[in-house]
Amino acid sequence: MRKRFGIDIDGTVTCPTSLVPYLNSAFNLNLTLADITQYDLSPFVNVSSEELAKWFIETEPEIYANSPLAQGAKEVLSQWEQKHELFFISARRSNLLKITKDWFINNKLKFDHIDLIGSHDKISAAKNYQVDVFFEDKHDNAVMIHEECKIPVILFNTPYNQDPIPDGVIRVNHWNEAYEWVENWLKR
Repeated sequence: MRKRFGIDIDGTVTCPTSLVPYLNSAFNLNLTLADITQYDLSPFVNVSSEELAKWFIETEPEIYANSPLAQGAKEVLSQWEQKHELFFISARRSNLLKITKDWFINNKLKFDHIDLIGSHDKISAAKNYQVDVFFEDKHDNAVMIHEECKIPVILFNTPYNQDPIPDGVIRVNHWNEAYEWVENWLKR
């Protein structure tokens, strides 16, 4: 049965470490992903929130163009692209659409649709596209999408999303676990 998958990009399809080398270089740090225990990066850098935001806006095109794929993402998404609709829904700003599409093309990933909503509030996009399941790395997004849309949400395990999760949000460590969960869910 063909399903529509809502899929976040950063930290989900891209490796959650993508940002770390850029942070380390720009702010003279020596962080690893394990050090980043919350989604807000302000406490980890020695600049104001405003300066961090300015740096990010200036640097994000380079980060997004060069982000490595998450382990197993290409293999799993390539299997699903023939059977399901893949709708990538990201908090990236819409002016980054060309960079984002080029990244997908360069990584030989197919997509049915890419929506860069410019906000972490993905609920309306998930409802609008009538997705059947969502894939996310941001804890509060995962919980809110599940609760508002009444769909399962696969939460990719990272040090920054360790708060408790309700039933219906499924924590996985990698794409192969996500694949196994989805394949079992489809059989029900």
